[in-house]
Amino acid sequence: MRKAPGKNRAASVKAKHHSNLTFRMNVLFFAIFIVFSMLIFRLGYMQIVKGEDYVRDLERKEEVPVNTSVPRGRMYDRYGRILVDNQPENAITYTKMQTTSTEEMLEIAEKLAQLIEQPTNRVTLRDKQDFWILKNHDAAYAKVTNAEEKKIRAQENITTSQINSQIDKLVRERITHEEIMQLTDADLEVLAIYREMASGYNLSPQIIKSENVSADEFARVSERLTELTGVNTTTDWKRVKLSSLSILGRTTVPTKGIPKEKLNYYLARDYSRNDRVGESYIEAQYEELLQGQKTVVKNITNKKGQVVDTVTTYEGEPGKDLVLTLDSELTAETEKIVEEELLKLKALPGSYLLDRAFLVMMDPNTGDILSMVGKKIEKDPETGKTEVVDYSYGNFTTAYEAGSAIKAATLLTGYNLGAITPKTVLGDEPIHLLQTPVKRSIFNSGGYMSMDGLSALERSSNVYMFKTALLINETPYSYMMPLRLNDQTFPKMRNSYAQFGLGVNTGIDLPNEFSGVEGPSGPTMGGKVLDLAIGQYDTYTPLQLAQYISTVANGGYRIQPHVVKEVREPTEDGQQLGQLVTEMGPTILNRIDNSADEIDYVKKGLRRVYTGSKGTAQQEFANAPYTAAGKTGTAEVVYFGPLKEHYGTETLTFTHVGFAPYENPEIAYAVVIPWATTTRAHLTNNNVIARRAVDKYYELKAKYEDEKVTDSDVKQPILPAITKDKIGEDEQE
Repeated sequence: MRKAPGKNRAASVKAKHHSNLTFRMNVLFFAIFIVFSMLIFRLGYMQIVKGEDYVRDLERKEEVPVNTSVPRGRMYDRYGRILVDNQPENAITYTKMQTTSTEEMLEIAEKLAQLIEQPTNRVTLRDKQDFWILKNHDAAYAKVTNAEEKKIRAQENITTSQINSQIDKLVRERITHEEIMQLTDADLEVLAIYREMASGYNLSPQIIKSENVSADEFARVSERLTELTGVNTTTDWKRVKLSSLSILGRTTVPTKGIPKEKLNYYLARDYSRNDRVGESYIEAQYEELLQGQKTVVKNITNKKGQVVDTVTTYEGEPGKDLVLTLDSELTAETEKIVEEELLKLKALPGSYLLDRAFLVMMDPNTGDILSMVGKKIEKDPETGKTEVVDYSYGNFTTAYEAGSAIKAATLLTGYNLGAITPKTVLGDEPIHLLQTPVKRSIFNSGGYMSMDGLSALERSSNVYMFKTALLINETPYSYMMPLRLNDQTFPKMRNSYAQFGLGVNTGIDLPNEFSGVEGPSGPTMGGKVLDLAIGQYDTYTPLQLAQYISTVANGGYRIQPHVVKEVREPTEDGQQLGQLVTEMGPTILNRIDNSADEIDYVKKGLRRVYTGSKGTAQQEFANAPYTAAGKTGTAEVVYFGPLKEHYGTETLTFTHVGFAPYENPEIAYAVVIPWATTTRAHLTNNNVIARRAVDKYYELKAKYEDEKVTDSDVKQPILPAITKDKIGEDEQE
């Protein structure tokens, strides 16, 4: 039977409606599935991928490093004798919370002022103005009229901070001298305390007073800590040096804190503004090791965000100790030697430009700096008296013409470049070049003398070196010849000198090293290339000279000098050095391009300088009880020192380089005495310093062997300093 048409239509409509509803439900369920999938994916991403980042973020907000004043690492000499120590002292600190108000801080400052004596010498005019505003708020801001304030606020694109800054500036300008003078001595003492409290960070202890805190002050504050919210009594550490050696460096004091030019650098590394930091030389170079690690605490807050408790999550630890390469006794003795010889020279006629002298002694096999001495004569600006001060850093921050001391490098350069060989014989005679003053050796004013490389070193022949330079230039000497340089002559010679460490940084582990000055070069500078060959053109530091002679002494290896020998953990018992962390081994920078035979030949020539009948240091070294070799130098220079009124004066600089023992060198040394005399007198104080220094080295070596003092023990005992004189951080220049 056929169905009724009406019923078919109704069923069709109903089916269609049901189909649409099902589709919509499917779309809805699918959308819900997508949303939940995205939520699950996002949650997984946050927990798995970014979870550690968020945890670290939270820790950075909840866990903060606090200034617990951990002691800096100590410094010892190579035998375990203390050079830089820490001295504990009482300290009073204040910790500001996030919710601490200015009024609360001022109240605490007033209470503290009744308990301690706070110096007011660091209070500035700006501090006084701010304090007067704080105590006279209404009167202060009444100094700015409504019209003036309205005008400031009407400026385009001005922030609220800029508005307040401009208003505050007007207020300060209008505070009168009479109003500032209303602040009493008691007010100023409160201000001195308040300024220290306000300069700290939230949750980080700020030192209010650490210098000269008396036992009574410490006790009074300790007894009333419950009334002084945020105040604490603790132990601070004062840096103390047992040597005047400036390369040890210095640290800032809490009252100075981080230098402004390095503020952002240190703040980014979780330092506080008033932290001690290394300001120069070893203290600065090894700051990250010496500083130590602060305690890290987690702040527990209530619903209002107030800190109700702190939990230590990481205990702080002292800085690492440094064992230096220096022999403090050898350094002290050679300081005396250099100072004595410097003052002897200063007492002679023509010494008005002389003001300094240097000595470096190092191990040519390891690069260990055994002694680095610099002495400088200065006039005290307050008393007007002359005094000798430490200038050890001048060994690597100042450079001078070295004279004949570099002639070993010139010979080896000639061999390396194929200009001469150890068998080459050249005539020493006055050199006559076109349009160039006559050049000669000091010992030969006329005539012709044949000599080889050995006699050239022994007698310090300038002409042998001149002719070597001419052969490097591929223009053998002939009488009245014009001299035009090849483009590569200067670069070739300087590059060869650089292999020895001359004219380039030595790589010492100290900041601010100077590489010296290169004179102008070019095709028409022929006479200057001859000067370069005898050390009277480019300038070199005393440390470069020591590295150069070390390179010759050890068979051709340029070793990087260093002043830190070992890094150790802090001592556990005060009797033995701490566990070894790192040992600074020898670092070879390069080997010179010379054969062993060439180097040995030059070393024979250097030996003849000390023992040959014509040797320029024969008088000082011929009778030495040890074998040694070296080279003297006298540079004729034009003065460009600190006395500008004497610029251009002709003067002499004396130098000396050497090593011992000759057969198996264990020390190399360099002496430089700039601008020693203007009289052209033949002086030998450079040789005397070298001889006395080497004598002292061997004397102490024998003493150490008798006393069984060694620098090679893994468990090295701590030895007393060679002096009881202490230099506090506030006394260091």
